Amino acid sequence: MTAMRLSRRYRAAAIHLAISAGIATVVVAAMLAVWYPPPFFEAMGAEGLVFILVAVDVALGPLITLIVFSPNKPRRLLLLDLTVIGVLQLGALVYGVYVVAQARPAYLLFVKDRFEVASADEILDAERAKVKRAEFREVPRFGPVTAAARMPAEPDEQLRIIASATSGADLKTFPQHFVPYEAEIDNVRKKGLALSKLRERHPEAVHDLAKAVAATGLPESSLAWLPLRARKRDMAVLVDAKSGRIAGYAPIDPW
Repeated sequence: MTAMRLSRRYRAAAIHLAISAGIATVVVAAMLAVWYPPPFFEAMGAEGLVFILVAVDVALGPLITLIVFSPNKPRRLLLLDLTVIGVLQLGALVYGVYVVAQARPAYLLFVKDRFEVASADEILDAERAKVKRAEFREVPRFGPVTAAARMPAEPDEQLRIIASATSGADLKTFPQHFVPYEAEIDNVRKKGLALSKLRERHPEAVHDLAKAVAATGLPESSLAWLPLRARKRDMAVLVDAKSGRIAGYAPIDPW
């Protein structure tokens, strides 16, 4: 009898685990497609957040089910237990998704001579209130959006940004100084570096570079690159040397 009860308990936990894993898979896949398209999942270090989200949410419910489930319980109490477990699990999932959403890349910005990623939680409401361009008043819900950031001409504002940069809040966190990417295309083309220079810096990564170039569909002679600075891993952005448009990414340290 005891063995049968244990068997039913493990079966209930296994079913709960399968359902939880399926829901987590769908949620994570949607987050990656909407918020962390390649290569931003790796560049932003989102694997750690997603791992915690999946581990907690997938393990939490089935584990509690394994502990509290008893075929001898009255049906009403059993349903109450499972409802409470479901609510706790849903709460953990919602909170995890919220944390991942806050850390999502909102903008891919060209800044002076490189690209930088600004996450949603780096764009403060106080700075957004100063935005004049309509397209930058709200943090993108789906992204990241490609744009550029320019240092303002006003000396006082320059000093404010420079002082803020000492605490990690540099130009990319001031959306009032964002401009459309097209406005900086000429500078993108001017600052672009030859791929041979990247190959010289990292001869061990020639195969990664060749693969990244092939993925753009353009010949190497038509490409240039600029550094990408991100939260977790810096990379190289491949751009069309003529048009300045972003053609792809190379998972190579640009420094």
